[in-house]
Amino acid sequence: MDSSSGVPAGPVSGMAMSPEYAAAVGQVAYLWGWPMVSQLNRRNAMTAVDEPGLRGGALPNAPAGSVCMMTDYIPPDQRFVACTNQDVLYGMGYGHLEEEPSVLQVPNMGDRFWVAAAWDARTDTFARIGQQYGSKAGFYLLAGPDWDGKAPDGITEVFRSSTNQVAFCPRVFLNDTDEDRAAVVPLLNQVMVYRLSQYDGTFQAKDWKSVPVFPVPGALGEGEIHWVEPTSFFDQFPTVLATVPPLPGEEALYALFRSIIDAAATDPRVKQALVDTAVETEKKVISQLLQWRYNGPPAGNGWYSPTNNAQFGTDYLTRTAIARSNMYENAPQETKYVFTDDDVNGDRLDGHHLYAIAFPAGQLPPVNGFWSLTLYNQHHFFHPNPLGRYSLGTKNATLRYGDGGSLTLYAGATSPGTDKEPNWLPAPDGPFSLYIRGYWPKPEMVNRTWQPPKVTRQNTKN
Repeated sequence: MDSSSGVPAGPVSGMAMSPEYAAAVGQVAYLWGWPMVSQLNRRNAMTAVDEPGLRGGALPNAPAGSVCMMTDYIPPDQRFVACTNQDVLYGMGYGHLEEEPSVLQVPNMGDRFWVAAAWDARTDTFARIGQQYGSKAGFYLLAGPDWDGKAPDGITEVFRSSTNQVAFCPRVFLNDTDEDRAAVVPLLNQVMVYRLSQYDGTFQAKDWKSVPVFPVPGALGEGEIHWVEPTSFFDQFPTVLATVPPLPGEEALYALFRSIIDAAATDPRVKQALVDTAVETEKKVISQLLQWRYNGPPAGNGWYSPTNNAQFGTDYLTRTAIARSNMYENAPQETKYVFTDDDVNGDRLDGHHLYAIAFPAGQLPPVNGFWSLTLYNQHHFFHPNPLGRYSLGTKNATLRYGDGGSLTLYAGATSPGTDKEPNWLPAPDGPFSLYIRGYWPKPEMVNRTWQPPKVTRQNTKN
């Protein structure tokens, strides 16, 4: 034991290390560090601009310490972020809080639902700002772990991150009507994040409809952009170890990870073993985490739902699974996420079939905010369709309800018929998944008393 710190001694430096041993430790390191390397690369890419704008007309980019807001739903052809929704208007940005804190500015939203998430480098949330918290119009200071300044007059509340690398994501609800698109603009123009040095105590404004469009570097594939490149993972990993402080009890893990990094610096065989391990772990472990069964415990009727999203702590599996399948979830009391790849009998959802998603009377997702059901293809992106419809829920005034308020939605590649078409989510001719969101969920949705609906196949494959 180190007598000066009281911490047990770690690996001895200078020891010979076999490539096989390095590979065994490296696989754990890859699983553990994947979300943080992903966030590091997202931050580097999305802050490499001189002013806020939209990458490819779809993804908000902004200089460090600020955000860019969207003024319409995110388009279906983007491949920057998986599992986006068409319920809210997104903002996105990243902070370098070692330089200075950032300030989130929010106007009076009235009764419109909104929430402003802020995540540390581990993708754990560190701020509680939004309608469900009773947050008022004002200025919210977001500071890093080492900031020792004094909040200036006019700051509504201060939130402190455990890391200096952070991500910001304001979300504002939008009804799917032209009238609401126009009504929300004056509010959106006052949703801003800027550096503390730019704060003057007055509400600033930005015309978010007039931001530039940045080009997309390279071609987009069917799945999400590869934010983690296995062959360079262990080159970036030391940055994570240096900038993300260990959680209590993680000191020994950090020492173990640093030992393989040190060995790789002097032994090419160890270095190659780590690269090979990263490639193999990405293929055999990380890729499997796109399946919803690995993203949370069973929630009933074949659905799954995380219980600790954005509050992962040392739950490395769930944190990495969600980072791979669905990066940047809100905390459970802000949004409840329920998802499935299968029908109620455990068979894979396939667009060649028609499925009924039946909510009995009184069993719609219990929320104080709003709810939606979104359909994604096998890569967790929208399926382009002639209706331009990717989700159904609170925002849709044309839904047809049954007796007593029951609601049956349909999913499949072929229309269920003219009378049912308002309740239909078009699916691809192949695998797809379903995803329920409950914004500002009631206790019965958070504590899993509420059961998600049965998804039943209605016909045989064409």
